[in-house]
Amino acid sequence: MLSDMAIVSDVVKVIETLAPPALAEGWDQTGLQVGDGDWPVDKALLCIDLTEAVLDEAIRQRASFVLAYHPLCFKPLARLTTQDVKQRIALRAATNQIAVYSPHTALDAAPAGVNDWLAAGLAPGSDGVVVPIRPVGRGQTQVKLVTFVPAGEVDKIRNAMAQLGAGQIGGYSHCSYMLEGVGTFLGGASTNPAVGRRGLLEKTPEVRLEMVAPADRLAVLLEVLRQVHPYEEPAFDVYPLIRTSGDGVTDDSGAGQGRVVQLAEPITLSELTQRLIRRLGVDSVEVSRPAGVAMSASVQRIGLCVGAGGSLLAEAGRLDAFITGEMRHHDILDATSHGVAILLAGHTQTERPYLKVLRQRLADATGAAVAWRLSRSDRAPGERVAAEGN
Repeated sequence: MLSDMAIVSDVVKVIETLAPPALAEGWDQTGLQVGDGDWPVDKALLCIDLTEAVLDEAIRQRASFVLAYHPLCFKPLARLTTQDVKQRIALRAATNQIAVYSPHTALDAAPAGVNDWLAAGLAPGSDGVVVPIRPVGRGQTQVKLVTFVPAGEVDKIRNAMAQLGAGQIGGYSHCSYMLEGVGTFLGGASTNPAVGRRGLLEKTPEVRLEMVAPADRLAVLLEVLRQVHPYEEPAFDVYPLIRTSGDGVTDDSGAGQGRVVQLAEPITLSELTQRLIRRLGVDSVEVSRPAGVAMSASVQRIGLCVGAGGSLLAEAGRLDAFITGEMRHHDILDATSHGVAILLAGHTQTERPYLKVLRQRLADATGAAVAWRLSRSDRAPGERVAAEGN
């Protein structure tokens, strides 16, 4: 529970407890995208996409924080002007001191996140077993990053590394190991040491700081380490880590991308479709069936991934049906030819209902310090238009 005077960094810590950044896909751009950790926060808005209409709403409501499920900027911004919509939104948000954060695939993968919520609607109560399609660790290589810093700088460096996914072990973040010792160095004529003087052998108390990290983020971690480390030439070691389980999975937290639902008893494809419709609160979904398979056919093992999750289908093993928001036409044909029914509910339609759940979880965690509201301007980019009568 936060104090009455919350700041952006406080809110970010709460969000990252629910959706640890290390669970995000390597290509994703999760995290704080606009803002300063010291900005005050008392009102926050939740949305799927931060459009100009949503930002207008945030400004009208005097919100100081926007949690946008999809990242505002997937690609780096080369400039910040009013000529491009993404730049314009970022610039206006900063000008109005509104912080912007995106949890995206970290929230998909997290326990009790978006995919778990959808799976619970297909297997209510204890009517089945739910596991990730791609558990944390599968397909990923970890390293141990070790650096040596003055004791007074340890917290700053640990926090900077944790923001990029270092120190994530299961459901715990900011994990590290510290060992005190003495470092020595002798600076040459061209150096400008942060401690002591060049030309003299210096001995200074240091802390050995160790953190595990995803290997695919090592380059950016080292770049940030050099930026925040007080030394002109920070020393560091990188150790590859070898996993000991047969399938490369050492995580048992239930975190990971996608879900497989193994129902206790088979249901019909028709009943599965109705459960999905009820869970998402939509009017209809698109069902593609294998040749000769009726809506009355039995299904028991179901894969799912919110948004555009077709890439996980090949990793899910044998399935009777697969649920996602959108999928390529020829991938659907290939799946049905292999006996898998495909249910498509719309990209944001699979994600949007979870915002109500997330709002409550955040409200419980922050208490009265932050008022969380769902955006009324946020909506799917497309709409269905009926044919006009003759």
